[in-house]
Amino acid sequence: MSIALYHPEHGYYARAARRTGRNGDFFTSVDVGPAFGAMLARQFAEMWRRLEPDGTAVLSGEGIDLVEAGASNGQLARDVLDAARATDPEFYSAIRLHLVDASPVARAAQQEMLAPHAAKVASSGATLPDAVHGVIYANELLDALPVHSVVMTGRGLREHYVDLDGDRLVERVGQPSTQALEEYLRAANVALRPGWRAEINLAALAWTARACRALHRGFLLLVDYGHPAEEIYSATHAGGTLTTFARHVADPSAEGPAWLEEPGTRDITSHVDLTSVQRAAEQFGCTTLGVLDQGYFLLALGLADELATVGSSVAATRRRLALKTLILPGGLGSTHKILVFGKQVQGAPLRGLSGPSRLT
Repeated sequence: MSIALYHPEHGYYARAARRTGRNGDFFTSVDVGPAFGAMLARQFAEMWRRLEPDGTAVLSGEGIDLVEAGASNGQLARDVLDAARATDPEFYSAIRLHLVDASPVARAAQQEMLAPHAAKVASSGATLPDAVHGVIYANELLDALPVHSVVMTGRGLREHYVDLDGDRLVERVGQPSTQALEEYLRAANVALRPGWRAEINLAALAWTARACRALHRGFLLLVDYGHPAEEIYSATHAGGTLTTFARHVADPSAEGPAWLEEPGTRDITSHVDLTSVQRAAEQFGCTTLGVLDQGYFLLALGLADELATVGSSVAATRRRLALKTLILPGGLGSTHKILVFGKQVQGAPLRGLSGPSRLT
């Protein structure tokens, strides 16, 4: 999975600056329009003021780090900066933007995308900065990290490996590659029944730990689709959640597992275990501030007010539909979750966490 997605020459993410949108393979909240970035800008501005309540960061020139992991071509960062510049110039002046993406093609595309905000871009690289004072955020990053695919058998936990059968890729079942897989399930307090498949995302835990270590003071905000451990490792998902997307079609018909077909040409993804990510963040010095549906988060930030002010023209109708797409149950509003963590921060709940904190 790592090779298929991230090989520097043939990997799915490495070969293109952007994989989402109408001309891509799947949609994210960013593809709906600039509203998602504008709502995040509101939340980031409040986070900045929570860190620097008297505005001393602007006066001293220190500012705030905004670090986007999995930044792709920089579209989300562009939306955030456009909104901040238009609605909160004081916050905009404090921003130091850091873009992180494994793809050199994506990093090259960021220069054009963020040209109007070139002075705000402090760095663009493949890894997180070592020291962050501000906000680290990621939109649908953890679900795209390589996972271990496992199955419970009558003889205990086994792992799926990729092998060759002539010129075809096939799955083989073998002993787990690391004890960490069984330890992960024990820590999550779940038990797989014989025949159940599942994915274990050790890379998500490692990334979360790295982010929390890098965050000296501030916030970590993650947007992704997933479930608590007791749901993701249950009969509801007994077949696992590993899937592929190509041209907005999931798991095209194939002989054998779809993710073995044409590796490097399609997305491979699995749902995120929210419980284990939360535990990893807390183990490395962060405090959980909220875990909730994206819809509730955006409504608390004022998206409903945006809907109320939309006019009746054709363009306005399109914008209203786009805004609703971000919050409607059954779509992005409930499938996508917001996880917010803090480090050395205090005070009342953030605005985005001030409404119902529900997971559906």
